[in-house]
Amino acid sequence: MHTHPHPEISGPRRVAVAQIASPDDESPATRIERVEAQLRQLENIDLITLPELWSAGYFAFDRYEERAETLDGPTVQMAQRVARDLGSEVHLGSIVERGEHGKLHNTAVLVDASGRISQTYRKIHVFGYQSLESQLLTPGQSLSVTAAALGATASTTCYDLRFPGLWQELSARGAEAAIVPAAWPAARREHWRLLTQARAVEHQLWIIATNACGSQSDVQLGGFSRVVDPSGRIVAECGDGEETLIVDIDPTQVDSVREEFPVIGDRLSPQDYRALADGNL
Repeated sequence: MHTHPHPEISGPRRVAVAQIASPDDESPATRIERVEAQLRQLENIDLITLPELWSAGYFAFDRYEERAETLDGPTVQMAQRVARDLGSEVHLGSIVERGEHGKLHNTAVLVDASGRISQTYRKIHVFGYQSLESQLLTPGQSLSVTAAALGATASTTCYDLRFPGLWQELSARGAEAAIVPAAWPAARREHWRLLTQARAVEHQLWIIATNACGSQSDVQLGGFSRVVDPSGRIVAECGDGEETLIVDIDPTQVDSVREEFPVIGDRLSPQDYRALADGNL
């Protein structure tokens, strides 16, 4: 078991889940300005979350190169301004990040309440099915669990929901909450619903899953952003349009659920499962 950050949590945390559309005819600069104005209406929020690649537009594959930005680019700067002015953590979803040697990544960023970048995560499982993401973007090489408003917090992105090995490693590293920005299509919405609950149940952690909505490049996005508690209960859920969900979360619920039903303590490590004998006759 890895050691992990575990700040003392006192009292509930208020989370704002901002479900955003990225219409094809709206420029990233206009969208960033629109979303910033929307976020500035919020008050007394501990954490704001946004969808995957909302500023660039996930399905704007032919624009990734021109819309790529660095970690001091316009989307991150907007999140930092909002975080400082509102005194809130902001998980900006993700950006098309121009990294070392010009490589592009799908990079999630968490900004703390002082405006400092406290976590970055480059999406490991880049998506190939009916998508050019896997051709255009380079997968990440690291995982992160960091101390934040909801306790020890992991960041994963969209398609990562489908890979249980990744999630087992995050909970082994001590994750008590996972923030999941997504651009999950409406065509597979039932998978979104199933997997967000399954990951919460398996790992007894909070899931803050923020999906895109509306239409991009003739693809209808799924919406239905949701907050799922460590026992798998859906605490709140959006519909299929633009909406900001305000939810009060008790981070200490993780400990109480894990104590009452200690499934994580009964789990073997991946190495232990691999070492089991072959039971075939």
